[in-house]
Amino acid sequence: MRFKYILSAVIPLLLIGGFDSCSKSSGYGSGGGYTNPPPVVTPVYSIIVKTDSHFGSVITDSSGKALYFYSFDANGNSSCNGSCLVNWPAFYVNGPSFGAGLSQSDFSTITRSDNTKQTTYKGWPLYYFKGDAAAGDITGDGINRIFFVAKPDYTLMIAETQLIGNDKVLYDSTYKAATGNTIYITDDRGVTLYRFSKDTANTNTFTKSDFSNDASFPIVQLSTIQSLPSTLDKKAFASISVFGKTQLTYKGWPLYRFGLDSLVRGNTRGVSIASPGFWPVSNEYTSPAP
Repeated sequence: MRFKYILSAVIPLLLIGGFDSCSKSSGYGSGGGYTNPPPVVTPVYSIIVKTDSHFGSVITDSSGKALYFYSFDANGNSSCNGSCLVNWPAFYVNGPSFGAGLSQSDFSTITRSDNTKQTTYKGWPLYYFKGDAAAGDITGDGINRIFFVAKPDYTLMIAETQLIGNDKVLYDSTYKAATGNTIYITDDRGVTLYRFSKDTANTNTFTKSDFSNDASFPIVQLSTIQSLPSTLDKKAFASISVFGKTQLTYKGWPLYRFGLDSLVRGNTRGVSIASPGFWPVSNEYTSPAP
């Protein structure tokens, strides 16, 4: 009887100890020694930056399909319609989210002439290229010298539009009153850059030492060139010092903006100042400064 009494007292203690041991190893109690790690959730962004071995950083959709800029869109509106839109479908995402290297403030949405929406980056409407069969393809860059893969680090861009002077006259590439698009260099947000026809190689002859006339044609204060459209030669760009400030040059020509363009993308009012062509635009065909 004494032996039975001892067993009856010990067995409950063993059961309690065993249960407590199981509890600690299961990870489900507050005193558990092991807990299952929370699941790892990888965020999916609708617009991201991918690194390409040839183009470097490029802007893509969430699946990695490349997006493009169209040079005709310098004013921020989409000029791609009809058959153009078949080959270059407009990109749009409602309420986009952005991967590393992108800022929400650089993106916006426009309403196209067909009343559909299109996403823009730094004011440039974004497109796919029909010829890109799969994610990672970038076969549309440089087509007709007017489509360029979208990149987050362009310093300058290429526009091709009708020149309209401050006098409201339409000018062609020879600065005669005529219709016809002209290719020209802009900053990364589509603001037109000019050169002064009286300047000489790497010499600014316009800006006064006190910068009292800088508001008329402000110098382009850039010293570092990052990415460029593929039709432009990076070696053609350099910088000079103008009374202590750095000015960007192209083929030896100091570069300026025009004050009355008001930093509005697509404006080309400066081409008519003084006389047509006195303040010309520049492009890949521009001759080096004398």
